[in-house]
Amino acid sequence: MTVHVSPRSAKEGVAGFSAGVLRIRLTAPPVENRANEALVRFLSEALGVPRRQVELVTGEKGRNKVVRIRGISRGEVFRRLGLRLEQPPD
Repeated sequence: MTVHVSPRSAKEGVAGFSAGVLRIRLTAPPVENRANEALVRFLSEALGVPRRQVELVTGEKGRNKVVRIRGISRGEVFRRLGLRLEQPPD
C-alpha cells in the first residue's frame, strides 16, 4: 500500500485516500527515523495488529512510502481506517 506521510502535523490521523495513496498525518518530526517509527506504531494501533505485521518496504527517507501489512486484507485495512475503497468507473 502506498502511503504519503505528513510529519510534524498538529495531530495524528488518516487524512484520506485518493489516487491510490493513503494520506496519514503524524506529529513526529522527520528526523532520526522518528516519523517511520510513528507510522508503524500508528498503523499497528489503528488496525489492531501487532507492530511486527506492519513493514516499511520502501521510502525510508521520503514522505512517500510503501507499507506491507500482513494478516489482513486491503479491504479490511480500509474498513478499520474508516475509509472506502475507490470504486472503478463502469
